[in-house]
Amino acid sequence: MQESTEDELITRVGRGDLDALAELFARYRDRLWKLITFRLDPRLLGRVDVDDVLQEAWLDACQRVDHFLTDASRSIFIWFRLIACQTLVNIHRRHLGVKKRSASIEFSIDRGWKSASTSSALYFHLQGGLTSPSEAAVRAERALQLSRALEDLRDIDREVVALRHFEQLTNRETAQVLGISEQAASDRYVRALGKLRSMLGSLDGL
Repeated sequence: MQESTEDELITRVGRGDLDALAELFARYRDRLWKLITFRLDPRLLGRVDVDDVLQEAWLDACQRVDHFLTDASRSIFIWFRLIACQTLVNIHRRHLGVKKRSASIEFSIDRGWKSASTSSALYFHLQGGLTSPSEAAVRAERALQLSRALEDLRDIDREVVALRHFEQLTNRETAQVLGISEQAASDRYVRALGKLRSMLGSLDGL
């Protein structure tokens, strides 16, 4: 049986077909997995399973199916990503005891993830690439240098690196998330990645 095209599935979802929505979600599941793996607070590792987050995001998507054609008109993936991000905020609030207002400040529909949240995620995943020298002081100094390198990037440049390099969004998707032109998104990514590589070049083992 021939696989349905995305346009065909979108038409079916517009008629309330949850099976079509499930097929669309399945097509983007791997990409959403990367997002959740990157954004999940390290304190929840071992306590929260990424597949459980995806399942909750799927249920949230089902609850919003009536608004699908309007909310997902620009990009189906970006719509699923938004829902997954909001699901993550709810999970952080439940497991970390974060107040609702504090969690909403971490991520908003209009502005995306806050700078501190993105910096923390970048730091955690980049630090994981550091080798483990025998002297703890050496590793601590490298971690400090990594933190300073991230702080030297502008907020939007950190976000571009996070979206392109870790969430693996396309340049067009990155531009949509940030509300900037595709050319601006591309230029920022090249410059930010080059600057970060230059600043981290002195860190042996990264």
